[in-house]
Amino acid sequence: MSAHATSGKFASAPTRSSPRLAGSKMIDRVTQLEARLGLSFSDRRLALVALTHTSYLNEHRDQGLMDNQRLEFLGDAAIDLAVSQRLMERFPEASEGELTKLRASVVSEEGLFEVASSARLGELLLLGRGEEAMGGRKRPSILADALEAVIAALFLDGGLDEVLAFVDRWFQPTIDRAALENRDYKSQLQTLAQATLGDAPHYRVVSESGPAHEKIFLVELTIGEVSYASGEGRSKKAAEQLAARMALEALESGG
Repeated sequence: MSAHATSGKFASAPTRSSPRLAGSKMIDRVTQLEARLGLSFSDRRLALVALTHTSYLNEHRDQGLMDNQRLEFLGDAAIDLAVSQRLMERFPEASEGELTKLRASVVSEEGLFEVASSARLGELLLLGRGEEAMGGRKRPSILADALEAVIAALFLDGGLDEVLAFVDRWFQPTIDRAALENRDYKSQLQTLAQATLGDAPHYRVVSESGPAHEKIFLVELTIGEVSYASGEGRSKKAAEQLAARMALEALESGG
């Protein structure tokens, strides 16, 4: 994601370490990461680097650590490739443009943040005091970048097959949502409703719940005076699309 991650000479994997890296608190972070993600790293130094934010490195230069920016660069490419393969397999009739749009939704900052939040990755990050005080453990950009770094560590440790397995385990809800949001059920319903009912659908946000970074929207869909469906999603668009899909299915079945 971050262009600055490409700077410097590129090595196959970060290897710099110091005796402090073997400390129990450091190792415990990697153990928790493995448990939460269902992974096992043969090179645990890679996993620790993936969890190290640049703000922590700036405050602990004597520990022989490396930050996760270079891994983030590699992880960006690895997740693109793995998600591309899975999308091509799942949507064999989709065009290049449709696949590109789907992939962009899945590997967007929002999509990566959703997966990282589900795994509570923020709790395991090594952050500087300033970043910690500013809520860095819940910041979408930091969590998305850290997930890319973890994916890079996984790729270097076990190859593309491990990344594909990770996508299968953690990204299916994100892929499902992207498929829903990128199929235009609203336009299809608009056409059908005008043709069969002589009226257009209207969408109303009924409620919003959850914290600011994980809001859930509930939307009601009406046509004329009749409530046809409601939909729930992490964005208004997703909730409207789900409601439109349900109303479309009802109209097409004669409901």
